[in-house]
Amino acid sequence: MNIPDLKYDAQGLIPVIIQDSLNNEVLMMAYMNEASLQMTFETGYTHFWSRSRQKFWKKGESSGHVQEVKQILYDCDKDTVLIKVDQKGPGACHTGHRSCFYTEITGSEICGKVFSEEDVYGKK
Repeated sequence: MNIPDLKYDAQGLIPVIIQDSLNNEVLMMAYMNEASLQMTFETGYTHFWSRSRQKFWKKGESSGHVQEVKQILYDCDKDTVLIKVDQKGPGACHTGHRSCFYTEITGSEICGKVFSEEDVYGKK
């Protein structure tokens, strides 16, 4: 399948929101380029472009907490992608939380960790 013409930024990236397909919880936000979006579509698991490491990464490649793709959508301006997933494992966030969105603007955490990032990723 050909991916439609989307509006990537000057670096060739597009923001991608990852949402739980069952309860609609927003799990994370990351970036994809055309190739990682194609990989995601073809494999059925999310792949992203790491801006800091300048390389592709499959979500869950270290933790085993992969994201099985259920639906891929794009917005009316074609400049943001929404991917609905079945989150495997306890969480999507590398900090040990289920979602990356666990802190209120005041700095208060609204939920606890669901796994130990030290156990999963080793000492930081």
